[in-house]
Amino acid sequence: MSSKRIETKAVRTQIERTQFLEHSNPLYLTSSYVFDDAEDMRASFADEKERNIYSRYSNPNTSEFIEKVCLMEGAESGYAFASGMSAVFSTFTALLNSNDHIVSCQSIFGSTQTLFNNILPKWNISTSYFKINEVDDIESLIKPSTKIIYAESPTNPAVDILDLKRIGNIAKKCNLIFIVDNCFATPYLQQPIKFGADLVIHSATKLMDGQGRVLGGVTVGRADLIQNIYLFARNTGPALSPFNAWMLSKSLETLAVRVDRHCHNAMKVAEFLESHKTVNYVKYPFLKSHPQHDLARKQMKLGGNVVAFEIKGGVESGRTFLNSIQLLSLSANLGDTRSIVTHPASTTHAKLSEEDRLKTGITGGLVRVSVGLEHVEDIIADLEQALEI
Repeated sequence: MSSKRIETKAVRTQIERTQFLEHSNPLYLTSSYVFDDAEDMRASFADEKERNIYSRYSNPNTSEFIEKVCLMEGAESGYAFASGMSAVFSTFTALLNSNDHIVSCQSIFGSTQTLFNNILPKWNISTSYFKINEVDDIESLIKPSTKIIYAESPTNPAVDILDLKRIGNIAKKCNLIFIVDNCFATPYLQQPIKFGADLVIHSATKLMDGQGRVLGGVTVGRADLIQNIYLFARNTGPALSPFNAWMLSKSLETLAVRVDRHCHNAMKVAEFLESHKTVNYVKYPFLKSHPQHDLARKQMKLGGNVVAFEIKGGVESGRTFLNSIQLLSLSANLGDTRSIVTHPASTTHAKLSEEDRLKTGITGGLVRVSVGLEHVEDIIADLEQALEI
């Protein structure tokens, strides 16, 4: 199936049909599985026999979802988690030991930064940060104890673009694990493994589900690294539920058509905002005004569904804008069929200090729009009336 395109891989992943010969993979709501005899049971536990034992370890639905993501990302193996943050936490804690060190981009999701700044230090795991425009400084941050280089591209929430190939080359040169959060792009728009990533993480809650229904996360990549993550996760319990896996696997079948429309709408929204008198600037990867526009077009098929912009007037203007929205949703989620507006300084990144927020480009007037699947003229009309208040 490796020669097939991503859209086909998402739809035509081989499933194991039951005696009923179903066309669509059924839902396997079982916590455990039975064995043929005592020897079969012993071998399955003692020798890691490849079969389902317990749904915390594996389940036909989670296996199907993982296989689809691996095929789409070009990964060797993977493991699915209960949420995007459980994927992030488990991946790092499975691969790191006390006194290890991470080099990370400064511009990352607020909860990930809280993990690096407040939780991992409990085990003497430290993090050094580089800015979006300081990729050349990465090597100067690397220590003998450094194990991982971490990045998001596009970044959350300012949609900056990182040169994944350059970072991948640094990681390979220094024998480090390169991990990329590919949530904003999805494997349809970007495959970081092609640029040197060893592991790719997704919050499947976002565009992979695409309809605001279920939580989920997944890490895919090198089989040897995934084996360590699997052994950690099967003993600590952050597994994705079979029902959520079933939902996410079905959602992947429509990922391409949904993301195409998301990106079409987002580009129109970005162009509108860029021309509005109350907006200081707009950040969207496929706008020519984006600082990394050329790089975005090399790495990504389309620009994604997230648009960031700064309203003149700072925090109060941002709050007034959100209070004036009528059609779009006020939510901390993204990647939904419904368009969502978020004020990062007071929500997703509120727990960071103002200094840390400014380092990642989060000003008081910054607004993030997750552009949905409504008619684009209706989305723009709501944004326009809110900006005129």
